[in-house]
Amino acid sequence: MDVQQLLKTNKEMECPLCLNTLKIPKRLPCHHSFCLGCLDKRANQARRQRQHEIKCPVCKISLQIPETDTFANLPSPIIHVNRSVDVPPFEEGTVQSQKCCSCEKYNPLTSYCLICQSFVCASSFHSHHCFNATRGHRNHLIDQPQNQDVKQLIEKPVMCSQQYHEDQPLEFYCEDCKVLVCHKCSVVSHNRHNMTDTQKAAEEQKLQMAEVVAKVKAEILLYEDQIKKQTELKNKNIADIRNAEKKMTDTVEELIGDLRKHDKKMKDKFRDIYEAEQKQHATRLENLELINTQLKSCVERVQSILARNMSTEILETNPVIIGRCEELLNGRKPDVYKSPYLNYLVEKRFDLLDQILVTKTDPSMCFMIEGHDSEIGKKSNFVVVTRDSEGLRGYQEDDQLKVDILTPKGDHLKTERKDSKDGNYSVTYTPHCAGQHRLEIQLNGQPLTGSPFKFVVQVREHQYQFAFKFGSTGKRPGRFDWLCDIAASDKSGKIAVADYWNKRIQLFSSDGKCQREVRLDGYPFSVVFTDCGDLLTLVYESKHKLYLLSEKGEFIKIINDKHLKKPQHLSITSDGRLIITDALNNKVKVLCPYGNNLLLSFVAPDCDNHPDCAIYHQNKFYVSYPGAHCVKVFDKTGVYLHDIGCKGSNDGQFAYPLGLVIDKYNRLIVCDENNRRLQLFTLSGKFLSKLQGEYFNNSNPWYCAINSDNYLFVADYNNDSIHVFH
Repeated sequence: MDVQQLLKTNKEMECPLCLNTLKIPKRLPCHHSFCLGCLDKRANQARRQRQHEIKCPVCKISLQIPETDTFANLPSPIIHVNRSVDVPPFEEGTVQSQKCCSCEKYNPLTSYCLICQSFVCASSFHSHHCFNATRGHRNHLIDQPQNQDVKQLIEKPVMCSQQYHEDQPLEFYCEDCKVLVCHKCSVVSHNRHNMTDTQKAAEEQKLQMAEVVAKVKAEILLYEDQIKKQTELKNKNIADIRNAEKKMTDTVEELIGDLRKHDKKMKDKFRDIYEAEQKQHATRLENLELINTQLKSCVERVQSILARNMSTEILETNPVIIGRCEELLNGRKPDVYKSPYLNYLVEKRFDLLDQILVTKTDPSMCFMIEGHDSEIGKKSNFVVVTRDSEGLRGYQEDDQLKVDILTPKGDHLKTERKDSKDGNYSVTYTPHCAGQHRLEIQLNGQPLTGSPFKFVVQVREHQYQFAFKFGSTGKRPGRFDWLCDIAASDKSGKIAVADYWNKRIQLFSSDGKCQREVRLDGYPFSVVFTDCGDLLTLVYESKHKLYLLSEKGEFIKIINDKHLKKPQHLSITSDGRLIITDALNNKVKVLCPYGNNLLLSFVAPDCDNHPDCAIYHQNKFYVSYPGAHCVKVFDKTGVYLHDIGCKGSNDGQFAYPLGLVIDKYNRLIVCDENNRRLQLFTLSGKFLSKLQGEYFNNSNPWYCAINSDNYLFVADYNNDSIHVFH
């Protein structure tokens, strides 16, 4: 190590504030040393700013300002006290005029005696070598320091600061008091204390210092790692802000571009209107000016003839002149063209719905918890969980969650979102069709991991399951003798059954318990509930009649309608209109509520078979034709659209179809009587599934109904029983 490196190790004697050699050094609790004057100056500045503490300029630790306004009571570092005078001259290369330790005169000091440990001037340097007592001392010029000499100077023994002990080196360490002491102190002040040699004590504590320094270094690595992460997060934040700002700028520029395009489009329209209107005005002016010119010309000619007053000319030109004038006077006078009133209307003021979101949520760390498999018409849900960049679940009030569910046809499914305020968002939806539904989930404008359209939900068909059956042949309540028709009340959920040969309507609860029977004078063969819960039933006596009964089965009135020729089946629309199929003329008749007036009547083209059951849903009529083995579809005006099914036993084919009903999943259910099954279709006629099996082995499903709880009731006329599916 050269002299300059040795001197650099002595930088601890430099004040970090004034950058000069420490003067009256004082050590802070953080072990950084400063000049007392520098500390007091800093304290005075802080007090003027009404502050009660200062911070270490090196490590920024806070230090309370003493009430005495001075830091004189802070401890002084021993190494600074003993070396602050000896080493600096070697750094500066000279010592300005100071008192020489030999001649005691104020001269520049040029050399240093390592034995006397004092600086001397140039004149004393020669005399120092002349005296026998000091002739052998080692003296060196300050401007020519030697490595070994400077090292010896820096590492010279530290002398005791106690009065009368200044010539004693600190050779011992008091284990009890934890201080360095000289030999005299060990006898006077530390008698019977546990004393250790300074070098031995230093070696032991050196290990402790090395151990704690190793821990500090490890902590430094942790903090450096944290600093690195924080720096990365800072840079990422800067990038995010800049990207968001750029996105905003691009959006505004795009909107400005759209507005400019709109401006050009509107100006083009104004120009077209202007040119068309100006053309109209120009044409009308041209016609008016032409007629006016002709009139003036005629007047000028007549005036010139009259002015000449020549009899022959007057007699010769009079017929022509009179004819021309009458022609001009009787000619069609063009109207003055009036331009239409023109104005510029703005239906809605332009609003830019944007916002700046400041949130800790990291979309790349968020995820979706899938729910169970979905089913048509069944409420389903999934959960979106939000987390921060550390993967910790958290809730941010300003988070914006957008969920879009697309059906197989690309339609948007309605969703409901519930915010639990803990970072969980429950999304609920009810699918209306089967197939693969795609999910697009965005959080704060960013797609969730796996989105868009990586998240899919498979929606399966709702399957009816056989629950039970009730009824048998007989005359007692709950039994039937030729079960003709069945209906379900949307209001109460009750079931009404037309019991033909028993001349009654029986009312049941949804669990198959008979609640009431309504006796009639004739034979009921079709029944339906109105929207208010009343009963309408077609009854055959001497002729066909329409009975109106209350929900409790009480007779209200008979509707003798002239349109009831040979009715087959009765149904009702959601707005109360009656639909009656007629076997006499193969017509489907639509009557006003309670059958007073005929609103619509239609037949199937090129079909000689009579209709049996007709229902109305979503502006279409669905009509079963048993003899034609199909279901025909008509629009709301009765115009034929298409057939569903044909004769056969395969899926989508029929053998004498009768009853029809549409469930809440918009599926058409057809009673396929002779195939002993029910078939389910989409409203467009696509086959979906079927209900058949042992419960229909000896059955003939005739008519069916669905109540408000989505229970499916199927009337089996062959066994006089009702099959119930849920």
